[in-house]
Formats: sequence, structure tokens, C-alpha cells
Amino acid sequence: MNKHLIALASTLLIAGTSSAYAASTVDLAVKGIITPNACTPTLSGGGVIDHGKMSAKDLNATAITPLPAASLQMTMTCDAQIAFALKATDNRQGSGNGSYFGMGLINGNQKLGSYSLELTTPLADTEAVQSIASFDGGTTWEPYTNFENGLLLSVATMADSSTPRPTQSLVANISYSGYINRTDGLDLSNEVNIDGSATIEVMYL
Repeated sequence: MNKHLIALASTLLIAGTSSAYAASTVDLAVKGIITPNACTPTLSGGGVIDHGKMSAKDLNATAITPLPAASLQMTMTCDAQIAFALKATDNRQGSGNGSYFGMGLINGNQKLGSYSLELTTPLADTEAVQSIASFDGGTTWEPYTNFENGLLLSVATMADSSTPRPTQSLVANISYSGYINRTDGLDLSNEVNIDGSATIEVMYL
């Protein structure tokens, strides 16, 4: 950014030294669309998956310890049919593993565990649809079910996975699968909170 600004300032100074030089210009446009439609997402159970209290002695020291799977129902209601995407943000970035979301850090550097989130059995306006994802910011789409940090998910008709389906009412399950990392690298001498957190944002296409 700074290099671009410096280059532009230099060009303006040179252009101002002599009327023999033609003016150099570049156009900038600001665009966007303000839609009157809005969508409201909700999650069952207040969006909380609670594993309760567990003993460190019950966790595996040399391999991951799988946690009980869970599922939350997501309902999204829109003012009218609209194409949308769901973008999940890992609020514990740096504590996950690969494309998995993180459960927080112990002592600032020990990864407690990870979890995955999957969009399953979606119904759009009571019609069975499929989950799709865009890995290029919404340009192209393909069948995919897993939430990943910053990835766009949407739904499409069963016949065409290349285009998000405009939807007014969406009902789907968010399937959760998590695990605690091997404990031989974790300091569990004190109580540790499982502290996973992700934000799911509705984006309008």
C-alpha cells in the first residue's frame, strides 16, 4: 500500500513541472448493493455444546481422546428468498489443527484440542438441498459440507451444485466432532476450560 502511494505522489510532482507533459489519471470506483432483505440465524441449545467436567486421568496420554459427538439445529429465516453464504470464523485461531477449529491454549502455547463442524441434512424452503462451498471467495462452488475458518458455505439444489439456491427459510443440522490432544504434552495440573468458540456469519451474495 505505501509503495503505491509513494509512486502516485512522485508521478503527480513530475506532471506538475511542465505543461508539456500530458496529465496522468486513474479512476477509482466504489460499488456495492444494499439489500432490503435480511436473514436471522439461530442455533438450538443457545449454540452451546457442553462436555461437562471430565478427569484428566481419563484422557489418553499418547493419542487423541475423542469427545462425544453432538448436533445443533440451525434455523435461518430471511425476509424473502435470497442467495447467501455462511462464513465461520474461529475465535480461537492458532489453537486448532489444520482445518479444524481450536479449543483454546494452555499456558499460551499448548493446544488443548480441536473440533470440526459440518452442515448436514439442509432443507431450503422445505426442499432437500445439498451443502456447497466456495474456496475462491464466491466465484465457483462445489459440493462440500465442512465449515472451515473463513470458508464460504451455502446450499444448492440437488441437481446443480454450481450455484447457491436463493432461500427464505433454511433448516439444517450442524454436526460437531471434537477431541482432546494427547495429554503427555499438556499441563493439566490445574483445571482447564474447554474453550472453543466460532462465529457463523450470514453473507449476502
